[in-house]
Amino acid sequence: MGIGADRPLIVINFKNYREAQGDGALRIAKAAEDVSRRTGVLVAVAPPQVTLMQVVRSVSIPVFAQHVDDVEPSSTTGFVPPESVSASGASGSIINHSEHRLPEDTVGRLVRRMRDLGLTSLVCASTPDEAARLARFSPDYIAIEPPELIGTGRAVSRVAPEVISRGVEAVHAVSPDVTVLCGAGIASGDDVRASIELGAMGVLVSSAIVRAPDPGAKVEEFARHASGVRGR
Repeated sequence: MGIGADRPLIVINFKNYREAQGDGALRIAKAAEDVSRRTGVLVAVAPPQVTLMQVVRSVSIPVFAQHVDDVEPSSTTGFVPPESVSASGASGSIINHSEHRLPEDTVGRLVRRMRDLGLTSLVCASTPDEAARLARFSPDYIAIEPPELIGTGRAVSRVAPEVISRGVEAVHAVSPDVTVLCGAGIASGDDVRASIELGAMGVLVSSAIVRAPDPGAKVEEFARHASGVRGR
């Protein structure tokens, strides 16, 4: 179940950066919440797993887990079953991030399990072809992120715009209801605007916001550029 597929979405993946540990995760999440409230742009956050419930209880914007495992709630030490994400109160989870890849059949099972739990699935893909294959599982979102650009500040919307436009077309040819996001190297508001103009409905971003001197100001820059943009 999407959290706002009809309007631009900014998803901030905190990863495990030092800036997002402990109270840092709360500060960034609350800054994102403030920007979302003031601009009307939908902003979601994915804090480190150990702070997930704390962040959920502290903000009103959607909160995602960074990863989920295809295991049952049982003797599975260190794994994250979908039921744990649901019990935390989170809105959903990122699945198959390039830093935590999963087999495609596992992705499909997780999307189905999360759907049954009423959770939102945000599946990552490295290429338009992979995005099209994963679209057959009908996740709520697919974020296309060429791994070689992640964390570089070289936005895919600038250096490889055809990846976004081809990815959107490939996904919608398989499953028109899947919302496509853009990721990898997103560093500025202009990158966000370009991504939406190329057909994406938002961005999955990390270091540009989490490691910024003023994360709130960076979220606002992104939100202002996303607001009012009409995609293709």
